[in-house]
Amino acid sequence: MALLTGPLPLIPPSGSLSAGIAEPRIVALGGGHGLSASLSALRLLTTELTAVVTVADDGGSSGRLRDELGVLPPGDLRMALAALCDDTDWGRTWRDVMQHRFTSRPGITGSLDSHAMGNLLIVTLWELLGDPVAGLQWAGALLGARGQVLPMASVPLTIEGDAVETSADGSQQRTTITGQASLALAGEVENVRLLPVDAPACVEALTAIELADWVVLGPGSWYTSVLPHLLLPELREALCATPARRCITMNLDINDKEATGMNAADHLRVISRYAPEFSVDVVLADPSAVSDLPDFERAASMLGAEVVFGKVGASGGRAVHDPLRLAGAYQDLFSA
Repeated sequence: MALLTGPLPLIPPSGSLSAGIAEPRIVALGGGHGLSASLSALRLLTTELTAVVTVADDGGSSGRLRDELGVLPPGDLRMALAALCDDTDWGRTWRDVMQHRFTSRPGITGSLDSHAMGNLLIVTLWELLGDPVAGLQWAGALLGARGQVLPMASVPLTIEGDAVETSADGSQQRTTITGQASLALAGEVENVRLLPVDAPACVEALTAIELADWVVLGPGSWYTSVLPHLLLPELREALCATPARRCITMNLDINDKEATGMNAADHLRVISRYAPEFSVDVVLADPSAVSDLPDFERAASMLGAEVVFGKVGASGGRAVHDPLRLAGAYQDLFSA
């Protein structure tokens, strides 16, 4: 292990759909399953791909490792790396290794229960190298990842917001909800914020955004995976200043738990409200997720964006993005 002394140069695998031509430099921001969906599509188009991932998770395996070891929560970073695995026996095997969770035999409660193997691998590299970015580079090289994965901040973040509860007599009371896991289940929330307020952004992420051709934000849990990138001051400044074109990818499931009562246009108004200086070139949406087209177009215009519709959902009516359909929609956007 003496070779693990610093950053490992990223060596992208061959065989991307755009091999032989200049590949677009794309930065995708988000977390969890939403970012994985975006990356699964984008890796088909370019190897010049950077994932910038939220680091506010405080639940499950990630929350335990964060609390016990004081590290960045690795779960969303792991999922991003798994999404970038090549579609070969090597890539599929390492994807499954990263996503594997331990389960003790019946009647036993073990210390490894529910831990993901990839989380443990990533934290091991961090402890050996003392550098989160270098550790993720080594993990990406092992997996043959088509791109690189970076944390949005160099320290763990805490996300909190206010939930308004209505009592039986009709009166309303505002409650502060702290932690990503709790906020995601709180229902309608407002005044969402990150702690510490002056947390430093990952320098490599800022550089990637500055040099990008396209920045893609979403899909994902709107308040806990998408919005946090615009709540971190240094990252918001970089997203506003970059010469890259900007795309927001809308969710297929508009009414998840943390977006209770919101329609597609409301999601865009959240972006305008929290980051009024942030402008967007394109909003990509599946027509099945937009119930009020004029209202949606008005909300997009507040961001300066054109609305582009594409059938990007998986077959069978599931609220899951199809990687090939989403890749085709992105390809049309990037080549326009």
